[in-house]
Formats: sequence, structure tokens, C-alpha cells
Amino acid sequence: MTIPRSVTILGVRVDDVTYDEAVTMAEALVDRGGAHQFATVNPEFIMAAQRDEDFRTVLAHTALNVPDGVGVVWAARRRGVWLRERVAGVDLMQALCALASRRRWRVFFLGAQPGVAELTAAQMVMRYPGLTVAGTYAGTPQREEEPAIAARVRAGRPQLLFVAYGAPAQDKWLFRNLPLLLPTADARPGLLGMGVGGAFDFIAGVQKRAPQWLQRAHLEWLYRLIRQPWRWRRQTALLRFAVSAMLESR
Repeated sequence: MTIPRSVTILGVRVDDVTYDEAVTMAEALVDRGGAHQFATVNPEFIMAAQRDEDFRTVLAHTALNVPDGVGVVWAARRRGVWLRERVAGVDLMQALCALASRRRWRVFFLGAQPGVAELTAAQMVMRYPGLTVAGTYAGTPQREEEPAIAARVRAGRPQLLFVAYGAPAQDKWLFRNLPLLLPTADARPGLLGMGVGGAFDFIAGVQKRAPQWLQRAHLEWLYRLIRQPWRWRRQTALLRFAVSAMLESR
């Protein structure tokens, strides 16, 4: 398995991978055995990591940090690294489900509001015949729930685990719990976990994703802001990220 080149943006590693390469790496890791974590790094991740040491530690220890966001691609270019592709978490999740359907892997969908994980799983089974759902559950990322949720996931024996608790909660949950979800540390096949944010909502139809032309224009963030004006406070992270990235690359 080839280790991708990477760039460090404001102290956070971002790996230069395409969708196909990320899927190939996922397959190799699961076949190798053990527990592995992917993260979908966007500007909000990077800014959150500036003030959250635990989150920064998680992102330093993942198997792969894909560049999920045009802002990340732009910041990498300012540092002299041209990332070849933006790898959106919702699209990577679907590509991994396609892989799971071919390999007859088991997939667990954890998180979002009650009922949304079930709708997401149903959509994935329709799109990718042969996909085996290991389980679905909403739950919460609260520490007191972790033993029961970990037991539920472990009983499902998944090879892929998607967690939709939002960042950084989902990524911290995976970092704490992934090693507990396998019968042995080197069990084969292994387990890959990835936080997917609002991907369940998009796939289940709870939220509408931006049209393709807006995605191609890198304006998906604006579409979400128009549909969800309460997100404006979160969008200020984009401005802070842009200023910080410019100062870092001077």
C-alpha cells in the first residue's frame, strides 16, 4: 500500500489522495486487519483543531485525512502543494459502500437523528445491491452511552462503520472506541471507521444537497448557508481559516 504524500495546514495533516486511491487504501487496510480511521478534513476541522488539543491528536493519528473542502485545496496550493482532488465525505462514503457491496462487507450506520440511519441504510442497499447492513442506530456521542453503543456495533461485526455525530464529536468517538470494536487487535478482516457529518441527512433526503453545478463552482457552502441561515456563525470559521492560512504561507 502506497503512503500518500501530504501537506500540513495550520498543524493538521491533509493527504493528497483521489477518491479511487482512498477506496483502494480502505480495502487494503480492512484486508490487513485491525482498526483504522479516516477523517474528512475541511476548514472547520482545521480551525477546531487549533483550540482543541484532543481533536488535534485524533487528526494526527488517523490512517487517512482526505481533503474535504475547496478551502483546504486552496490553502495547500498556497503552501506549494497541488492536491489533485477534493474528496467530499458524503461521496467517499458512497464509494466505500459500493466497495462493500462488491466485497460482501458488513456496514454499520451510527448517528444522526432517530430514524435517519435506517433511511440511509435503506438508500445504500437500493443503490448498491449486495450491501449487507450490520446495524443502524442513532445514539449520541455522550461518554456514558459508549459501552452500550460499542457492544451494539461489535455484535454487528462490521468492516465499515460510518458515524454521523458531527465533528469533532464523531472523530473523537471513533478514536476512543474503534480499538474496542474488534475481538482482537489484529482481527481479520479489519474495521474502518469514518466520521461523515451530515452525510446521512443528504442521503436519507432529510436535507437537500447543493445542485451539481454549485458543487462544481465550489459554492456548496453558500447553498447550505442560504438553506440554513443559522449556520452563519459556523461560516465565520471559513474567514478565520482563510486569514490564518494566508499568514502561514507568507
